[in-house]
Amino acid sequence: MNMQDLLKDKRYLFWLLQFAGWSGWAMSFYLGVLVWGKPPENYIFYLPFIATIGMLITLVLRALYRHMWEMELTRRIIAIVAGSYAAGLVWMAIRGTVFYNMFPEERKVTEKHGMEFLSYFDGAVSAFWVMLVWSALYFGIKNYMAAQEERERGLKALSMAHETKLKMLRYQLNPHFLFNTLNAISTLILDRNNELANVMVTRLSRFLRYTLDNDPMLKVSVAEEVEALRLYLDIEKVRFDERLQLQFQVEEDASEALMPSLLLQPLVENSIKYAIAQAINGGSITVTAWVDGDRLCLQVADDGPGLDLGGKGNGSGGVGLSNCRERLKEIYGERQSFELSTTDPHGLTITICIPLEFGSRAS
Repeated sequence: MNMQDLLKDKRYLFWLLQFAGWSGWAMSFYLGVLVWGKPPENYIFYLPFIATIGMLITLVLRALYRHMWEMELTRRIIAIVAGSYAAGLVWMAIRGTVFYNMFPEERKVTEKHGMEFLSYFDGAVSAFWVMLVWSALYFGIKNYMAAQEERERGLKALSMAHETKLKMLRYQLNPHFLFNTLNAISTLILDRNNELANVMVTRLSRFLRYTLDNDPMLKVSVAEEVEALRLYLDIEKVRFDERLQLQFQVEEDASEALMPSLLLQPLVENSIKYAIAQAINGGSITVTAWVDGDRLCLQVADDGPGLDLGGKGNGSGGVGLSNCRERLKEIYGERQSFELSTTDPHGLTITICIPLEFGSRAS
């Protein structure tokens, strides 16, 4: 167990703070005695014993405070003051008894000058303040730790909700794509084109294996995302053959940059649905990736009929585009952009810019 784990252990942390606090009190008290005069012989053994007695008394206070933890604030404050005062009196009584038995010469001096009661009174006030400070620190640290635990629970719940939403957004794409592909395979079988249907089933299994094996919470390199797109497009090429023209333009410095897995697949699917499937002669789709300063930019462009960006266009509110927007917002917040524009001379261009990241696959 490392130090960080130990510090999260409440019992270990309590005893660590107890030892450090009472050791600090003993050392500061001894230094104070040195400043005001020469301490009695063996005084250095007296202080650790008294500090230990004080520590044991605070264990009684701890048990009391645990019992009254749910009390209203006023009653709790009264209990803290009363408990600290009682603990201070007990501690001072033990200190006085031990001190005058260990150092009888000091007792003779105080009795001679009539200072025994005054000395005890001053010590009791001092002991009360020590116990009150201990109580304040106990409640302060305990409340702080409780607040931190509540905050961690809240963050954990938020993280779980965030993760669940991301997985839902990623996996809701598969049924939509699967329905279209299975419908195409069914059509091939009805047309007795069993060889092509078998090819399509094989390619579908490869793509589904990739999507199921790939954790939706992890990011992949642009090169891996392009490879996944090729798996997907292998299936669509069976459906559209020469009507579907593809181009990949990935800059070398962008190929190893990290991005959310299968982010571009729904965008390409959107282009196929609205630009390729509805055109008699088909069309082309171009996937581009480049680095712009500290941002990775990704673009999917088609030469279909495009959208009326000033109003409601075909597919502008489709599952693919809205899904992509939601995933980007969940992962990057305001550090991303998702823009629709018109391809020259016609078509739809989708441009995404996200923070530039490199390294191993990360969440």
